[in-house]
Amino acid sequence: MTDALFRGPAAGAAASPLLSMPEIAALAQVKRPVVSTWRRRYTDFPAPVAEMAGRVQFDGEEIAQWLLSTGLGNADPAQLRAELVLYSLAAHADRSDALRTVDTVGALLSLRYLDEQPLAGENGDEATAPLRLWDAIMRRAERIDPDDEFLLRELQAADEDAVPLVRLAEDMIEAAYGERGAYEWLLASRSRLSATTLAADALAPELLNLLVRLADLRPRLGRGERVTLADPYARAGDVLTALIREAEEPESITALAADPDERLARIVRRRLLLAGIDEFALDVQTGTDLEERLADPQIVVTQLPYRPGEDRSVLSALADVERIADLLGPGCTAIVLGPADALVDALTGTEESKLRSALLRRNLVEAVISLPAGTLPYRPAYRPALWILTREPVSEAEGYVLLVDISAEALTERVSARLAEDVLLWRAEGFQGLGGHDPRYGRVARVAELDRAFGGPLTPPGPPASQILARTVMERPALIAEAETRLERVAEEARAYGEQHGPFRGRVQRRMGRLPERTTLGALIKQRRVTKLKGHRVDETDISGAGHHSVIGPEEITGSSPIGARRIDRLVLAAKYDHVALTEPGDLVYTVSPELGLYVDHEGFKVVTFPARVLRVRGDGERPLTPRVLAALLRAARATRRSPSAVRPRCIEDYQLPDLEPDDIERFDTLLAETERRGQLLQAQINALDEAKRLTIAGLADGTLTIDEAAPNRSML
Repeated sequence: MTDALFRGPAAGAAASPLLSMPEIAALAQVKRPVVSTWRRRYTDFPAPVAEMAGRVQFDGEEIAQWLLSTGLGNADPAQLRAELVLYSLAAHADRSDALRTVDTVGALLSLRYLDEQPLAGENGDEATAPLRLWDAIMRRAERIDPDDEFLLRELQAADEDAVPLVRLAEDMIEAAYGERGAYEWLLASRSRLSATTLAADALAPELLNLLVRLADLRPRLGRGERVTLADPYARAGDVLTALIREAEEPESITALAADPDERLARIVRRRLLLAGIDEFALDVQTGTDLEERLADPQIVVTQLPYRPGEDRSVLSALADVERIADLLGPGCTAIVLGPADALVDALTGTEESKLRSALLRRNLVEAVISLPAGTLPYRPAYRPALWILTREPVSEAEGYVLLVDISAEALTERVSARLAEDVLLWRAEGFQGLGGHDPRYGRVARVAELDRAFGGPLTPPGPPASQILARTVMERPALIAEAETRLERVAEEARAYGEQHGPFRGRVQRRMGRLPERTTLGALIKQRRVTKLKGHRVDETDISGAGHHSVIGPEEITGSSPIGARRIDRLVLAAKYDHVALTEPGDLVYTVSPELGLYVDHEGFKVVTFPARVLRVRGDGERPLTPRVLAALLRAARATRRSPSAVRPRCIEDYQLPDLEPDDIERFDTLLAETERRGQLLQAQINALDEAKRLTIAGLADGTLTIDEAAPNRSML
């Protein structure tokens, strides 16, 4: 047994990682049992080379080569090699330090980019003389970066123990088709490398996508002008890099950045260099001040530094926004991501309210957007918001600001595209009155009214005009009237049924004499009074919302999904599942996990999916049961719920129930049928009343409906 993470033929060579069987499954993108099957079925499957914590370990290179040669697994060959490199990097980071590993590899990639020569030379010196190779690397670094702008200090902080990273860096370049792709892939994997300092301020991809859309970089580049991007709180440079990806020719971009953390500032400097920005067109400062002598920023996109709630200062956040606004020249735009309690919420302090009102009066604030929580994955409780600033906006926007609240929305591609369109049209056209574009996710507010509120929340005064004028909103009164009419109709049906059949009377009384004998469902099955049938395994890809046959599983039986929501086409059923038998009218479909659920299928012709099963009552024997009676007795059986400590649910065959006489069963079935019918009549009234209530609440909540006291109050019941 060994606890070594690597093994290799030569000290200093890029060692092969050791993989456990679950890691092999993840590498090959298959389920864990598949790897066990491969070991058992294929004699050439690599043998284990070590054991660690009771798990056998395999040589990663051998596993990757075996997967490539056999073509097994679901991983793309290029991705397979990249993942193997990542395992090696993670193991190296565990042995040394995650941040130092990221710094060293980033410096090696930058050296490779600037020198345009392989890191290890042409003769594989790293396998025979690691110390000599590292000396060569250092000489090249001192020659390429004598002023220590990009890489020298990171390599000086390492030693020959970092030689394995030389080969890994080359492997990354080969897998990613270049130094830029390799570095982006490295930083995208920072969480897996446990470099939490780099990952803590990462934004969700959906939010990055929104920021890129709002920046609207491509039209500026399309006009042939040189564009200067800036980020005074760059962190790891995610935002700037996402913007640069929009440019077909990064050489036309000047990039300015700053960050108080010197380590992060150097990471950003390398990242911009490898992203294709000319080294004379980029400047990254340590601190918060940009080097404006290089160029005036035209687009500023930044995330204000995160501070915990107990240390967060609203005044400080607004002061940061003011400082960013001062960077803008005419026609330039800034997008600032910050805490909602400073940018959106109502303010209690006088000084904070004065500063926010002053910013609004400067005619700089183009839009204020409340974002959903969770868009900063490492800070799920943090509520972010956006301020979009534009110096000298179009005259039609002067004195107005677009207020948007999507905090209750999921930031999907559709929401992002529509929101960006709202903001960009507002930026281009401003307020156009009835003839202009109606924002789908916001409302235009007068700055003067917001200023009079003095510290009030910067939230839309109501739903967007597009929502108010939407067809569903316009049709609400008619839909409510239709629900009221339906309620009257079903109420009349209930009255007519009651007049015809009289009031509900179960005619139940206390039983005198001996109680019925007890039996179990298992005994009924053995006596062939009930037949138990298995559910079928059906591929989820064959199930949709359309088709000829309803599909019933545990979701439908327990009520979490309505009957008929999942269906399967009869041609698919005949072609792939010719062994599947449909239910018959009266079948009792049940599940015991997570709890007992029962459904009497009166219509039949449905597909029951495992783990749901079917109980079919036989009506041709002695003492026949009915499906309704059997379902009622099973529901009433004691201890049908699963104990929290139980590993398996209780077997339904063990459920005890009374063995009723045929006359009792007949009368019981009639009573159950009567309660079902009356229940359906009542439920129809409840559904119609709920529909009218839901639509009325929605209309009053968004201000599109009112209640007229002069209208006649029709009796509904």
